[in-house]
Amino acid sequence: MTKKGLYLFLVVFLVLAAQSLNAQCSICTKTASQLGEGPAKALNSAIIYLAFAPIAIIGFIGFRWWKKEQTIIAAEESRKP
Repeated sequence: MTKKGLYLFLVVFLVLAAQSLNAQCSICTKTASQLGEGPAKALNSAIIYLAFAPIAIIGFIGFRWWKKEQTIIAAEESRKP
């Protein structure tokens, strides 16, 4: 399997697995359990939805940083005799 195929598999797996994550702290869990199952699922989905933007931004910055480092390493290796 190529690296791109592996990365694609990993991204798809994480997206599908994220639907079953519980992203509630203990206080939110207690509050949501008092509201019922429907609002608890909605609260959990909202927490995951709101957490996606900062994680995506950090991931984008990390990817750009990694890509820049790879070009620097490649340039240094091409200069060696």
